Amino acid sequence: MADAELISTFDALLADLDGVVYAGPHAIPGAVESLCRLAGIGVGLGYVTNNASRTPAQVAQHLRELGAPAEDHQVVSSSQAAAALLASRLPAGAAVLITGSAALAHEIELVGLVPVRSAGEHPLAVVQGFSPEIGWKDLAEASYVIAGGALWVATNTDMSIPQARGIAPGNGTLVAAVAAATGQTPLVAGKPEAPLFHTAAKRLAADRPLVVGDRLDTDILGGNNAGFATVAVLTGVDTRESILAARTPERPDFLIRDLTELYLPYPVVEHDAGRFRSGSASAVVHGQAVRISGDPADLDSWRAACSAWWAANPETSTALAPVVEWLDR
Repeated sequence: MADAELISTFDALLADLDGVVYAGPHAIPGAVESLCRLAGIGVGLGYVTNNASRTPAQVAQHLRELGAPAEDHQVVSSSQAAAALLASRLPAGAAVLITGSAALAHEIELVGLVPVRSAGEHPLAVVQGFSPEIGWKDLAEASYVIAGGALWVATNTDMSIPQARGIAPGNGTLVAAVAAATGQTPLVAGKPEAPLFHTAAKRLAADRPLVVGDRLDTDILGGNNAGFATVAVLTGVDTRESILAARTPERPDFLIRDLTELYLPYPVVEHDAGRFRSGSASAVVHGQAVRISGDPADLDSWRAACSAWWAANPETSTALAPVVEWLDR
């Protein structure tokens, strides 16, 4: 076992929010305390979120209300990325149909574009971001404009979003409805694209950031795309089983239960003759099965299993789930 805390080898933490710091309005147990500890060890903190329903200032205020350290500039959002993308492709003063929140419209205004709400105002583009208030009429209006040839940008395509009561439909489900109606595909501004992460790291002057998230398809893929180290937590969408089955670009470097485990030593996974060991657990691959010696409740069992399965399947473009066999049960 290594003696150093996992976080000690990095100079910043780039944290997702939904499913990592909070679920709905409430903080995930241990998250706020873990974030507050970073300043004391000289590790920077940035928040990288795909949720475009609130402004970065509103997000930062919510974090402060929860007790977490957060200045407005520490929050980098997909709505900011979408606005920057549109500004790079449209003339100043162009009308953009907003399919989303007032916060998204505000970001569009900040880059010199004009937010509108109907096709009758002749928008040159549509920007679509999550808002719990979006209804059929909003999606229909977007569809009319997109079918007419307008540029279409989505802040993000998360298919689900963690809420206090469980997992709810995310912006990706609404984007999929418009795509089905129009036959078109949007440009995606937020995660898993790399610029959001690079922007956050640049704001912190970080050379060795660690990206933490609960979703393989946005947080982990995005961090990997940016060339940063990644750690998956189990407090949101993805599970031990889905992480084990992850396709190559979505595999995290580390696996922890929650943010409190950033302050624990991370085991070095050793391997010999096809057997991978993490702590007291070990795993071997036999055909399409992973045979694990260890406790299913012990995360070391899953770390060993991931190392063994990924070594046996180094390049897979789709999720590939093994049969899991527990030898000690």
